Amino acid sequence: MDSPRVYLSPPTATEQDISAVVAAMRSGWVAPAGPDLAAFESDVAEYLGVEAAVALSSGTAALHLALQYLGVLSGDVVIVPTVTFAATAFPIRYLGATPMFVDIDESWNMDPALLERALRQARDAGQRVAAVVPVDLYGSPACYAAITPILEAHGVPMVEDAAEGLGARAGDRSVGTFGSAGVLSFNGNKIITTSGGGMLVTNFVDMAEKVRHWSTQAREPLPWYEHHEIGFNYRLSNLLAALGRSQFSRIDAEVARRRQVREWYRAQLTHIPGVSVQDDPPWGTSNAWLSVARFDSGRYPEASTRIRERLEEHNIESRPIWKPLHQQPVFAECPRVLTGAADALFTEGLCLPSGPAMDEDLVDRVTTVIHGVLTQR
Repeated sequence: MDSPRVYLSPPTATEQDISAVVAAMRSGWVAPAGPDLAAFESDVAEYLGVEAAVALSSGTAALHLALQYLGVLSGDVVIVPTVTFAATAFPIRYLGATPMFVDIDESWNMDPALLERALRQARDAGQRVAAVVPVDLYGSPACYAAITPILEAHGVPMVEDAAEGLGARAGDRSVGTFGSAGVLSFNGNKIITTSGGGMLVTNFVDMAEKVRHWSTQAREPLPWYEHHEIGFNYRLSNLLAALGRSQFSRIDAEVARRRQVREWYRAQLTHIPGVSVQDDPPWGTSNAWLSVARFDSGRYPEASTRIRERLEEHNIESRPIWKPLHQQPVFAECPRVLTGAADALFTEGLCLPSGPAMDEDLVDRVTTVIHGVLTQR
């Protein structure tokens, strides 16, 4: 009999989660807004230590409205790291602006030195940089201690893409709390899930109120439907918020479990020459959303591809790291400041099964396949 499928990062649902959704349905709050939605926002804001949170249909929606609030316009430039999911850059295009891609540092996040270079390059070209969007890649915090003063010196606002980072910290602060706003994702494979959904978090109450207004079709508070602005159908539903609130109640345990899974991989793999597993950066603590291994291509040519294919033969899901955005056809004409670091990581990196259902035996199952490939080179 074939071994059960091992997925990359599957969602989990406990009896508590099921009861929370059923209770929300029985309460009569099946319509989009409701008490679970407000409570979920309050829970997350309190946990992160921010003034306000707005639960939305996706992290992409949150980023879109954050950039709109900051005044990103057609013809502007918004700087993002090149190693991230395309949803980091798509909302920039929604607003008619152009993403500018910068390469990564040792944490695989935005390189602050290259950010400085990109800001100068845009200025010299007569372009307005309307915002910068760092990303906390795979739950590892970007170096905000270096990024923040650069942006302050240039007078450029920041929106933190913490879609993968809930529960991680940079210094003594939670990720998502840097800049004008942070963006979270509760997609099905994230640390906690609402099936699909996201959230904008901010210390600017006016920003939260405006985003909440836009996300509910910009309806004015009148007895009839009246609209003075273009709105969006971006609000999270009360039922999904009930699920999110239940899942969020165990966020610290979920992070601890993912970090434990990563440590099992590190124990099994990092003693092999030329093999590493993404670790905490010196300036913060990752939530280890995904455990990502890297295989030196000089020592192990095409190892990440060969391992991924062999894992699939053993009914184990794995995934290449995000393809750098400067390599994506849809962004072929966008400006970039590169060193080759992202290209090398894409060649050598592989995301391994990392969900909370992983145990030592399952990690052994994964690493046994990896060892077999590396010794057959």
